[in-house]
Amino acid sequence: MNINSDINILGGLPDFNLIKIFVSESVKSLDQGSGHHSYTAISTAKAVKRFERAIRRTLIRFKCIEVEQLIISILNTESISGNSLLALFWNASVNNDLLTYLNERVFFPAFFTGRIGIGQNEPLACLQELKETNKILKAWSDSTLDRTGSKYLTLLKKFGLMEGTKSKTILHPYLSDQMLMVFIYWLLTVETKSNLLESKWLKYSFLERPVLIERIMQKKFTQFIDIKFSGDTLKIEPSLPYNEIYDALT
Repeated sequence: MNINSDINILGGLPDFNLIKIFVSESVKSLDQGSGHHSYTAISTAKAVKRFERAIRRTLIRFKCIEVEQLIISILNTESISGNSLLALFWNASVNNDLLTYLNERVFFPAFFTGRIGIGQNEPLACLQELKETNKILKAWSDSTLDRTGSKYLTLLKKFGLMEGTKSKTILHPYLSDQMLMVFIYWLLTVETKSNLLESKWLKYSFLERPVLIERIMQKKFTQFIDIKFSGDTLKIEPSLPYNEIYDALT
């Protein structure tokens, strides 16, 4: 399990538009004379570089060229939007083991049991339990664990999955037809199992499995995906190139 501090850093990112900047630019474009980037409210070059490392490592590092084409096409079309933030949440969860761990044990159990919110102590308790067996977390102080747990909930808010300040409420995003197909194409890039019903990533559709299957089986999606479903086996093949699917859905 590869653990880093990106949750802390990204949870404190004040301007998500910096993500779009680093898709096409590098930290070399900083205005060294004034010490700030002309496109962001972050005041110092040092701070921008710190955010750049976390953004590149967790948000815009891509497993393959197909998923890169998919997510970049959304960012290029919509910039930072509800849709692009969901796509970045999916991508970040693949790249960041600690984010995935907390999603699996804190967010999704609460989400799928219909709970209203998640307490501030829940991610902390999860991290404290992991600390008992993880060498990296054993070196983290209690205050670092507490801050990470808090920033995790803040990061979920930035992704559009929670709302509120001290007491955060779970939001239940409903994927549009467009984003449902984006999710399926993304799923096909990250899942190695041929039977998608065995995929741990299905829950990232924010839909119960029967509802997800019912939706993607609709005739209107046959131009985008080829589905074979037998009750206990689900196999899907993409019908369009990844650099074309998003535009085809608009």
